[in-house]
Amino acid sequence: MEDTTGSNPQSLGFTEKLKSWLSWSWTYVCFIWFGMVLIMIYVLWSPLKLQESLTSASVFLNTLTPKFYVALTGTSSLISGLILIFEWWYFRKYGTSFIEQVSVSHLRPLLGGVESSSTTGLFSSVNGEAEPRPSVSECKVWRNPLNLFRGAEYNRYTWVTGKEPLTYYDMNLSAQDHQTFFTGDTQQLRPEDAVMQKAWRERNPQARIRAAYQAIEINHECAAAYVLLAEEEATTITEAERLFKKALSIAGKDINLLVYIKRRLAMCARKLGRIKEAVKMMRDLMKEFPLLGMLNIHENLLEALLELQAYADVQAVLAKYDDISLPKSATICYTSALLKARAVSDKFSPEAASRRGLSTAEMNAVEAIHRAVEFNPHVPKYLLEMKSLILPPEHILKRGDSEAVAYAFFHLQHWKRAEGALNLLHCTWEGTFRIIPYPLEKGHLFYPYPGCTETADRELLPSFHEVSVYPKKELPFFILFTAGLCSFTAMLAMLTHQFPELMGVFAKAFFSTLFAPLGFFADKMESFMPSSFWHQLTRI
Repeated sequence: MEDTTGSNPQSLGFTEKLKSWLSWSWTYVCFIWFGMVLIMIYVLWSPLKLQESLTSASVFLNTLTPKFYVALTGTSSLISGLILIFEWWYFRKYGTSFIEQVSVSHLRPLLGGVESSSTTGLFSSVNGEAEPRPSVSECKVWRNPLNLFRGAEYNRYTWVTGKEPLTYYDMNLSAQDHQTFFTGDTQQLRPEDAVMQKAWRERNPQARIRAAYQAIEINHECAAAYVLLAEEEATTITEAERLFKKALSIAGKDINLLVYIKRRLAMCARKLGRIKEAVKMMRDLMKEFPLLGMLNIHENLLEALLELQAYADVQAVLAKYDDISLPKSATICYTSALLKARAVSDKFSPEAASRRGLSTAEMNAVEAIHRAVEFNPHVPKYLLEMKSLILPPEHILKRGDSEAVAYAFFHLQHWKRAEGALNLLHCTWEGTFRIIPYPLEKGHLFYPYPGCTETADRELLPSFHEVSVYPKKELPFFILFTAGLCSFTAMLAMLTHQFPELMGVFAKAFFSTLFAPLGFFADKMESFMPSSFWHQLTRI
C-alpha cells in the first residue's frame, strides 16, 4: 500500500507535465501545419492544375447573377439570426453560451486543458473554466425565518393569480426539514410517525392533508399532524393559530416540536396585530432555548420590534447578534443601516452634503449602507421599488436574490416609516460598487461574493420572477459574433439587391486584395528556389 500511494503523485505529476507540454506545443504545431499546407499547395500547383481550376471557378462565379448573391447573403443572415435567437434564449435561461459550453466541454480535453470534474458541477464560470468550489457556508440554503403559511397565504395567492409562488425544489427542501425536525429518530417510529414521515414527502397538498388526518385517526395526540394541518389546510391565520395551540397542548417534551410551534404561534400573533404578545413569546423562546441560534429567531424579534418602533430594543438585539464571530444576514446588516440612517435622514440633503461635506453621523450612516449593500447588493432595488416584489420563498440563500426578496417583503414598510431613509439609500447605495475591488475575487468588508447564488436562486424563486444577478455577466463572445454576422450579411444582401454592379466591383477588388499576399509569397518562392528543384520535387 505504501508503494502504491507513493507512486501515485509521481504518475500524476508526469501526466500533468505531459498535458502542459502538449498544450504549450499546440500553438507551434498549428503554425508548422499551416506552413506545410502552403508548401503542399505550391508544390502541387502544376500537377493538380490548380491554376486552371481557379480560372474556371472565377469564370463560373462571373456568370452568376446578383440574385444568387442576394439569396446567399440573405440565407446566411437568416441562419445566423436563428443562431443568435437561440444563443440569447439559452444565455437568459442558463447564464452561459451554448456554443461556448459545448466547445469547452468537448474540445478542451483534446487541446490539453483540464477536464471538468463532477465536483465543479454548478460552480463553473461562464467561460467554462472551473472555479474553486465555494465553501458550504457560502452556498448553504437556509430556512426563511419569516416564511409564510401555505394554506393561509401562499394558497390564497395561487387562487387569486393562478401562479405557483413556491418551486418544487423549495417545497422539497421543506419536506426534508419537516422529516428531520419532527421524525428524526427512525429507529423508534410509532405508527402515526411513519404516516407523517410519508405525508411530508407527498407532492400533492391534498394527499398530505389526508395523511395527516390518517395519523390523527391512529393517535389523537399526534402533534405533527396538527402542525401540517395548521400550515396547509387552514385558510386563515386565526384558524392556523387554533390548530397550533392544539398541537402545543399535546406536544409533550419534544423540543423540536415545542420550538417550531411556539415560533409559529408568535408569528400568528404578529400577523394578527398582537405585536407585544408576539415580542414576549419570542423573547421567552430565545431565553428558554438559547442554543438554537441557528433558527434565527432573533430576526423575527427584530421585525416585530421595528413594527413597534422600539428602536432602542432593536439596537440592543443588534449589539448581541451583529458580531464578527456570528454569520451575517440581510436583516442584520440592513437593520443596522436603517437605525443609523434614520438618525440623520430626516435632515439629509444631497446638495447640502456636497457643499459642506458629510458629518460624522452621516458618514456612519453611509458606511452602514455600503456595508449592507456589499453583503447583499440585490436588496436596494426592492426597497426603492425599482423591481416588483413577490411572495418570499420558504428557503433563502444568504447574499442572494431570494434573501433580498424575503427581507424587502417584510421590511420595506419599516424603511418607509423612517422619514428620508429611502432617500439616503437612493443617494448612496450605488457608491458601494466603487469600493469593492475588481475583479471580485477580493472582498472589502466581507468575503468575496460567491459564484453559486444565481443557480441556487433560480431553483428557489418561481419562473415568472426575473432573478437579480450580481455581478452582471458580460455577453458571451458567440452572441456578439452571431449578432455581428447576422447584421453584416443582412447589410450585404440589401446592398447587393440595390446596387448589383457596384457590389460586383467591390467583391472583385476585395478578393484580389485578399489573395494578393498568396501571390506575393508564390513569386518569392519561385525567385528563391531554382526551378529544377521544384521540377524534381514534383516528380517525386
